[in-house]
Amino acid sequence: MSVAFLGPRGTNSEEAALIYGGDDAEFVAVPSIPALVSAVETGLADVAVLPIENSIEGPISTTLDLLIHETGLMVRAEVVVPIRHVMVTVPGATLDGIATVVSHPQGLAQCRRFLERFLPHAEQVAWLSTAGAVKEVVDGGDPTKAAIGPMRAHELYCGQILARDIQDIRGNLTRFVVLANEDAPPTGNDKTAIGFTVKENVPGILFRTFQPFAERNIQLTKIESRPIKGVLGLYVFLLDFEGHRLDPEVAQVLEELGEMVKELKVFGSFPRYPLDQFQHLFETQALL
Repeated sequence: MSVAFLGPRGTNSEEAALIYGGDDAEFVAVPSIPALVSAVETGLADVAVLPIENSIEGPISTTLDLLIHETGLMVRAEVVVPIRHVMVTVPGATLDGIATVVSHPQGLAQCRRFLERFLPHAEQVAWLSTAGAVKEVVDGGDPTKAAIGPMRAHELYCGQILARDIQDIRGNLTRFVVLANEDAPPTGNDKTAIGFTVKENVPGILFRTFQPFAERNIQLTKIESRPIKGVLGLYVFLLDFEGHRLDPEVAQVLEELGEMVKELKVFGSFPRYPLDQFQHLFETQALL
């Protein structure tokens, strides 16, 4: 099996790919999230691992829009990776000498508090990936630049760590989805992801679309929306819920929902990732 991930090596996406693919897979680094989809569609890889949401910054809009508008690939699995950011620069650099911080926009956003408190005047520069930012800073040799990225990037590209665990929240997790030509068969512990648009924007329409789930005691695990593109005020509603699309009760709900809404797209059914292993990260974390 070949697994495409958002490169270069050292990204959190590579870690998610390693978790999913294991020791026997071949790994293909690609430069962007849209390229991940194309890698599977063109046969360059069997599956692709894409970030879809972060526990600090929320949904990854690029991935959601690809699923909604641009691909027929299906979600075959999900992988959750703890995100622990470090600040890397060249040997000999000091924190008070840093004038520019480079990282993926998500990395910069997830470390907002650290940057505001310690480097409030530093320029923040967006990069295609966290690992790429680390490599750029280390290779560049400029002591006034630092990168935010995962520990794995530091291990691969070296450099000097100025600070560790600089993410805003200790329990920082990113959920990745694995896209393939087919989704996964039922396991008895599954989730399904769908998107739909409503026929008309009237009061109570979302209540009516959610009602079949409640009547069959099907738990919704995520609800969000994305613009349909091109018309202001109209949205695609995205749901994740427990169960497999082939389960009889889920199939009935999808049939009812399909008759009720304007368009319905099933993104796939896949095994639920065990989140209990991360519970310790949230035990001392307050909401507000």
